[in-house]
Amino acid sequence: MPEPSPTLPPFPPDALGITSTIPLEVPLAAGRRVIDLNNLFVRSGDPAWFVRLAEAEGFPRTCCSWIRGLYGLLRTAGIRGGIFVTGGDCSNTHAMMETLLPGLAEVHTFSFPCPPSREALRQEIDRFCAALGTTPAAAEGMGRTLAPLRRSLAELDRLTWEEDRVTGAENHQWLVSSSDFGGDPARFAADLDRFLDEVRARPPRHDQLRIGLLGVPPIMTDLHEFLESLGARVVYNEIPRQFAMPDNTSDLVDRYLGYTYPYGVWPRVADIRRAALPRRIDGFVHYTQAFCHRQIHDIVFRRELAAPILTVEGETPGPCDPRTRLRLESFIEILKENRG
Repeated sequence: MPEPSPTLPPFPPDALGITSTIPLEVPLAAGRRVIDLNNLFVRSGDPAWFVRLAEAEGFPRTCCSWIRGLYGLLRTAGIRGGIFVTGGDCSNTHAMMETLLPGLAEVHTFSFPCPPSREALRQEIDRFCAALGTTPAAAEGMGRTLAPLRRSLAELDRLTWEEDRVTGAENHQWLVSSSDFGGDPARFAADLDRFLDEVRARPPRHDQLRIGLLGVPPIMTDLHEFLESLGARVVYNEIPRQFAMPDNTSDLVDRYLGYTYPYGVWPRVADIRRAALPRRIDGFVHYTQAFCHRQIHDIVFRRELAAPILTVEGETPGPCDPRTRLRLESFIEILKENRG
């Protein structure tokens, strides 16, 4: 490709890149740094460059932009090792991993069991611990170390929907970053504590419609901000909230068994229903990623959820396109009319 690649921060040589949320306590207990490749990709100066690189090397356009982007990132960012989620995430992750195997010095996998099973998940976590040179007991200890940080994330979420002091974009940014705690849990915790002190002093914002954003984190870079410009605030970021695991348990297996994302649509429906009532949701925006099998879940959401739903689709990284903006504007107007 003739154009230069985007400038990225140096990838630490001892770090492992992850393709989706994993039992983070395991590599941390093994003394490894972990960096979520999705966050690195979408926050780069030109994420579409990595997508174009994947296409130039043969990836079909009918493969979702997240997978193409991760491939391009792994090919060019000096990443030596990765953890690939081969069960419970994207069905294309395994094939992407195979295309990269000659160029990676260290490769690990993690697979969430289907159907969900406590015993099967325990065995997979045990295997994962052994592969990384640690023990389940050490991982449990790391879970206890991270518990105060997860409680702070739960407080951030509460300040979003109960006290109306945190914007939807801020909520999204912090919760989605909890998949790897920014590569440095101690620094992340300190930054989060400072942010919580700041937002507690803000006046509450009670005058906006209350939106639940369903689906994978959007590849659209300004969706939350655009909704706020229309007088609608996201008070529930479904999947980012799952990354944070604010409903923390003391047991590692139960924590990741309660993580709804890998286990299909029905655990998600139950979680959305529990979250919607106290958050007083006026309507849902269901974000779907082009060419993702999870688009089909929209059928179930429309059948099972009571509030109005608008489904929007994103394909490549960047701001909301004009058609999506128009549809969002119309949807918000309808919700305002419904509220009266």
